[in-house]
Order: sequence, then C-alpha cells, then structure tokens
Amino acid sequence: MVPKNADISRYFLTRSVDDEFLSYGVNPTSEGAELLQAIGLSFQDEEVYDALVRRTQATVAEIAADCHLQATAARRILQSLVDSGLATRSTGRPARYVAVSPDSSLEAILRERERELGGVRTHIRALMDVYRANTRFAHPGELIEVVSGRDEVNQRFAQLQRNTRAEMRGFDRPPYAAPEQHTRSNPIELDLLRRGVKYRVIYDTSVLELPGWLEDVTAGMQRGEQARIAADLPMKLAISDDRLAIIPLLRAGDSAVTASYLIHPSPLLDALMALFEALWERSVPVRLTPQGGELSQDEERLLTLLASGATDKAASRALGWSERTVQRHITKLMRRLGAQTRFQVAMEATRRGWI
Repeated sequence: MVPKNADISRYFLTRSVDDEFLSYGVNPTSEGAELLQAIGLSFQDEEVYDALVRRTQATVAEIAADCHLQATAARRILQSLVDSGLATRSTGRPARYVAVSPDSSLEAILRERERELGGVRTHIRALMDVYRANTRFAHPGELIEVVSGRDEVNQRFAQLQRNTRAEMRGFDRPPYAAPEQHTRSNPIELDLLRRGVKYRVIYDTSVLELPGWLEDVTAGMQRGEQARIAADLPMKLAISDDRLAIIPLLRAGDSAVTASYLIHPSPLLDALMALFEALWERSVPVRLTPQGGELSQDEERLLTLLASGATDKAASRALGWSERTVQRHITKLMRRLGAQTRFQVAMEATRRGWI
C-alpha cells in the first residue's frame, strides 16, 4: 500500500496549487512534468523525483537549487518520496536522499494503483446491478430526460460517447445540433475507436448530398467504424452500450437539433435497440476497398452508392465527380454486367459479391 503523507495533503489543500508552483519558480505545464500524475505524483513531486534520479543521490540544498525551490519545500517533497518508496534517506550530515531504482519503485506504485482501480471497477459493477434493479421500477418520468439547448445537446452527446465502454450504435442523418458541422465532425469517435470501442453507424442517403461525406466516413472506417447506408431513416439515434440512447426532439420545419430525449434503461430503449438491429440487417454496407481485384476503388464506391439508392446528383457530390462522369461510369458498368437498368446493375453486382 502506498503511504499517504498527511502533512503534504494538508499543505496543498490550504493553498492554490498554481500559486504554490509559482512561488517556488516551478512551471506546472513544463514538458515532462506530468507523466507520473496517473500514479498519484504531483507536478512538483515528479520534478523533484526526476532531479533526484538524474543525480542518483543529493542533498536538500542540491535539489532545491536544481528545481528552484525553497529548502523547506524541497525537504518536504523529498520526505514524501521516501514515504512513497521512491527514495531513501541516509543518516549522515548533511542528509543525502538516494533515488530508488524506478523499475522497482514505480512499478510497485503502478501495481498498487492497478489493484485499487480493479476494486473501483468491481464497485462500479455492483452499483450498476443496483441501478438496473431500481430503474425497472422507476417512475416513467425518470426514464426519459428532455435536454434543451444546442450546447446542452452537444454536451450530453459528447458525454454519452465518452462513457461508452463497448459499442456505440446510431442512425446518422441531417439536421445536426451544430449545423456548421457535417456528419463526421466527431473527434470523440476517432479517439474511442483508437481505444477499441466499436462503432456501427447507419447513414441516411440524404447525407450523400453533403460535400466531402465519403472522405469523412472513410476516415472513420480506416480506424474501425462499420458503416452502412439506408434510405429514409426514421430519426437520428445514438445508443451507448445497452444502457442509454439519445434521439432528437424535432418539430416540422426545424432546421437544427435544439432539444433531445435521453432514454434510460426501459422498454423504449429495448425497442430502439431492436429497431437499430433490424435496419442494420437491411442496410447496404459501405466498402471502400476493391474486393478480389474485379473492381476499381471508384467502381466499388459508385456501386455502393447506387445500391443505397443514391441519385446521379448525390453520387456525383459524394465522389467529387460531375454528373456526366457518374453517368459514363454507370453506362460502362451496365455494359460490363449485361444490365439494362441501374437496378439490374446493383442486383448483378450483389450476386457477384461485389457489394
């Protein structure tokens, strides 16, 4: 167990941390002064520890000079490092502080923090069991929240994503809470994809009218997003794991999302999840790389858009082509497949496993 230093706790609670840093000449935002915060060291603790490691052993005066600290502050921090197992103190005069090998001392602290986090996770699971049990009998008014205001809607949607642990599912279609942004302006998703959170998104064919949509969705798919296209999605929808969903509250003529419903565990949430899965099975997968070398990348993108019901105009915007170029590619595909109509092109391409 990592010892807790009560004197240091009281010392930092009685003064502003930033003020304390500045009074001793320490820049809390300096490079390298924040890497060990995750295991409980402050900016100042880490700077002193780094200085001690560089010297291997040092007196209070030497550390105070290296870190531009007053001697009393340097002595206090060095003692806290001793209490934490990161340093030892000699008995000579002047006393010298010796850095303990980082691979053993820091690893010991890290293992202890991991053990503590494991206990927190266990407690969270227990709390969730209680939460689920209670929400089964919650008042209906507590199962649905109304979130008002564009900023609040954006904030709650961001929070919903950040709290996702396994999978986000959703329908994507205009209008958007931030009208200046288009579908893929979602850096939170890209970050969560890197962390291993799964994203499955069904895009309404109306997004094909947005310039740059294909490039944007490609960025997500390259990081692991699974994307499909369908016509006439009933709403925008985001589902976080199996515990929370958000849908817009729109009235006729609304051009942007300014209010939303937040759906907690309930039969309504179950119905929304079932709706997503049903439409996922019927929607068209977006594939952005040629399959088996039979199609060029441009041909496969075009076929995917045609199968989703995109018009020539929508396909031209999505691909960055002119409508004449789209029509020329369609004619070439019809000849290649022996098809007489666009519908036959999509059917034959599906039969051959191209889309």
